[in-house]
Amino acid sequence: FVRYTTAAQVRALRPDMPALAALADSGTFGVGATAPGTDGDADVDFVSRFFAPAKGIAEDPVTGSAHCTLAPLWKARLGRSLDGGQRYRARQVGSRSGELECESDERRVVMYGNAVTVLRGELEL
Repeated sequence: FVRYTTAAQVRALRPDMPALAALADSGTFGVGATAPGTDGDADVDFVSRFFAPAKGIAEDPVTGSAHCTLAPLWKARLGRSLDGGQRYRARQVGSRSGELECESDERRVVMYGNAVTVLRGELEL
């Protein structure tokens, strides 16, 4: 993750997708950007974007796995406890944005929000 100063900087990103895809050769799954909720996003604690073009995901609209890293990062950065039911409000701000809330303890991050089922299946081993 790259941490920016303002939400507007994260919104304005126009990444070079071939260059990001080339990072996969070094073992990087994807690249994220984050900033505190500022500007038109002051109603949330932080914003983010996540790009993984080498995995066929130019930009993921809401990345749950990325927020498993972001919640502890912002817990430390903002100095506000996420324990005891306190939640951070987060917004992923790409062309298809989404919102969620995160809370964490020393062992896990819990996320809350709305989701849409796009695939359902059954696997037998």
